[in-house]
Amino acid sequence: MDADLDLLLIAVYCSADDLLPVRAENAKRILSDAEVVTLCVAQQLLGISSDEQFSAIAPKRLGHLFPRLIGRPGFVKRRLRLSDTIEALIDEFARHSPGFDDDLLVVDSTPVECGRSVETMRRSALGDAADYGYCASHSRYFWGFRLHGLFALDGTPRALALTSPKASEREVCLAMLARVARRGPLTIVGDKGYAGREFEDQASKLGVLIVRPRRKDEPGRGPHLAPIRQCVESIFWTAKDMLGLEDHGARELHTLRVRLASKFLALTAAIALNHRLGRPTRNLTAYYA
Repeated sequence: MDADLDLLLIAVYCSADDLLPVRAENAKRILSDAEVVTLCVAQQLLGISSDEQFSAIAPKRLGHLFPRLIGRPGFVKRRLRLSDTIEALIDEFARHSPGFDDDLLVVDSTPVECGRSVETMRRSALGDAADYGYCASHSRYFWGFRLHGLFALDGTPRALALTSPKASEREVCLAMLARVARRGPLTIVGDKGYAGREFEDQASKLGVLIVRPRRKDEPGRGPHLAPIRQCVESIFWTAKDMLGLEDHGARELHTLRVRLASKFLALTAAIALNHRLGRPTRNLTAYYA
């Protein structure tokens, strides 16, 4: 178990070290940017949302990989400065997975809850950005954001977007389709929320075919998409159950952004490494201690 975790962290470090530019030497900088990125991934794989707790546990759990570690304030500042880098590395690891070239993708969204009480909403630094939304699959209201994603069937993220829960799923989907990397036409499988003639026409102009289940007010039987739709449910379940997507512990927007990016970097790196090792791509349990 620990060996597999070590292997994944080594793969993340080596890739980040090869891609990131060499910074000028600084006597006060104990860790390189690649090491900080690797620690961000390690924090998510260990399931520790608290930075204080991670700083206390890291020397014991990761000391054999990181002989020297920085304190919590330094780690938080360096992590924040590397937000763009972490997001760019998600795309880089995705390019090493066969799913990056797939022309059949699944689209869906999931709540990212940031609080439940009215008092939390009033005092939170996220109050200016977060909002109330409704999750039909769980029949509940929540306060926070909604995470939208385009994924290959092996779980490789092709595009991600964090929005207000009141944002239209179809509009966000079109925005992701406009920037997703691809080599030709795409087929997107979504749920009934991605219905609409205007939406399908706009997607068609982007070279995308939208496939979804039939609504009750539509004639015919419609395609049987349950096995394919199950893939995206599995991806979000992995992000929630193993990576603690809803247990992010963020109280500020920039912290939420970098923690979510770190979670999906861990997911994407695990998928890429599983492909190299010939392991089942959606069985990521080998990397969790």
